[in-house]
Amino acid sequence: MDWKLLGHAWAVDLLSQQIASEQVRHAYLFTGPRGVGRQRLALRLAQALNCTNPPEPGQPCFSCSTCTRIERMQHPDLIIVQAEEESKGLKIEQIREMQRSLALAPYEARYKIALFLNFQEAHPSVPNAMLKTLEEPPPRVILMLTADDPDNLLATITSRCEVLRLRPLPPETVAAGLQNLWGIPAEQADLLAHISGGLPIAAVDLNAAPEALERRNHWLEDFCNLLAASRVDKFAFAARAARIAKEDKEVIPLELQTWISLWRDVVQSTAGSSVPLVNTDWSAQVKEIAAHVGFTQACQTLTLLDDTLNRLERSNINLQLAMEAMLLEFPHLQLRN
Repeated sequence: MDWKLLGHAWAVDLLSQQIASEQVRHAYLFTGPRGVGRQRLALRLAQALNCTNPPEPGQPCFSCSTCTRIERMQHPDLIIVQAEEESKGLKIEQIREMQRSLALAPYEARYKIALFLNFQEAHPSVPNAMLKTLEEPPPRVILMLTADDPDNLLATITSRCEVLRLRPLPPETVAAGLQNLWGIPAEQADLLAHISGGLPIAAVDLNAAPEALERRNHWLEDFCNLLAASRVDKFAFAARAARIAKEDKEVIPLELQTWISLWRDVVQSTAGSSVPLVNTDWSAQVKEIAAHVGFTQACQTLTLLDDTLNRLERSNINLQLAMEAMLLEFPHLQLRN
């Protein structure tokens, strides 16, 4: 079956066979890291279920009105339930509205689909409100949920769904797909595949946002400069980070995640690992850093970065002080590259 997906062939085979044999489940849970393609797989399943001109059972045509509208998430029988921009997580009011809509028969499609995005962010009251609907959905209704990890959901939710765990793909598989499906040049495709950590949708999104790649390079330059910076310069950077966080609190954690990605490459290099680097375009800097720090010090610095990121994400701490404390513990290195 060709569902025009990069990877996850096993999931496509399973779902298409269920459709062909008329053994479709009433609820599905697609899990995996953001960017792995869980939402896209759910939409492909909705297309395969409702396509009006399937080439064969379980295979959408991608060209009929139903397939094209589901692709755009604009079909009347496709209900998208996701957090509103000004809030974090699904709310109980959204669930009740969805339940009222599901009580009505499909307008035109074979199945009415309710797609819940990032269900792990739902308000604590939402899962209990969903249980009856998950247990006994109305006729001709299929529920689909996406989440990062089933362990972050109540067992009463996961037990009522068929769980499909999507995992990152080998970088070479992602790179080949980027070239063949999206026409991305080989060198760029290889870089995107590694930076994304084998997450195909994340790689495609990066390709569509060159400013994100420029920002990443700027952050990595910051990081390497800070390894050689004076105490005064480190304090100045921490103060600037605090000012940035007041305008956008997501920026500094994202920058730390980028630093962590590079430093994990350093740890692997000091360990003599054969695992390919993530930041292939910064391999010279990674090798130079690894030549000046041992495995133990590399691991200690990685722990320092991880701990600081966790503190920033999970508690209301003074960001400037946290950054100062972290930067003062950095190894002091003068890099040539």
